[in-house]
Amino acid sequence: MSTSVQRDGWELLESGPSDADHSVLLIPGTLGTAAFFEELMAEPKLRESSVRLVATTMPGYGGTAPIEDVSIEGYARAATRLAADLGCDVALGHSTAGDVVLEMAAGAGYAGSLLLLSPSFSLRDESRIPIVLDSLSRVFGHLPWSAVLKIIGSAFKINVPPERRAALVAEMKKTDPRFLGRQTHLYAGYLKRHRSLVARLCGSGARAWVVFGERDDIKLADDERRELEACPRVTLVTIPDAGHLTINEKPGRVADLILEAVSAGKRRSREAA
Repeated sequence: MSTSVQRDGWELLESGPSDADHSVLLIPGTLGTAAFFEELMAEPKLRESSVRLVATTMPGYGGTAPIEDVSIEGYARAATRLAADLGCDVALGHSTAGDVVLEMAAGAGYAGSLLLLSPSFSLRDESRIPIVLDSLSRVFGHLPWSAVLKIIGSAFKINVPPERRAALVAEMKKTDPRFLGRQTHLYAGYLKRHRSLVARLCGSGARAWVVFGERDDIKLADDERRELEACPRVTLVTIPDAGHLTINEKPGRVADLILEAVSAGKRRSREAA
């Protein structure tokens, strides 16, 4: 695994050969950093596959400087440029970044395969906590977010060893609460504007895997599930015995899905040749 580098404001952590035929862009969700992908990048099946993995920190998180436009659309445009520069033909986004990856295909022209891990397709799917905090921050500024970051260690639910949990909590606490409040407000606005993102995903024509943990904090409404099941280029996956952070709790299963997406891309390339 390489050391962390920066590119266009994105912190990157890479593994796999630099001249690999296939590369995967990994984007963590709210409060996450590239370090959240360490379990996944250590998976033997990925290390043996000659697939290049590029884990990122979205600019603004983990104490990094934000880009000018930190809306979901702004991140999607920046991530699409990054994917093109790095030659990434698969993009994986977790949680909020699942919506960023969806928007890469739906609005920013990204043509690769998508892995959406625990995305929110509407406000009703989203955990109530960030929505309530967003409302409070309209009155109290960044103070609600500052309070959450102070106590996040006691509320963080994840099935990993205690030392790893402590390391992930430390990563989350690096984010500036003022930035966090601003970005969450823009994220909530994105979900309100689109009401439901299912049609946006299906209409993009992208080959996509939509993945949830069995005990996920993010929900999927029944009508959204039916629409996704009817979408011919979308595969719905539930990972048993997992919560919201499947990249840390079930990295082997997520690795299988990455290899499936890469394999599907190879078939499309042969068919197009």
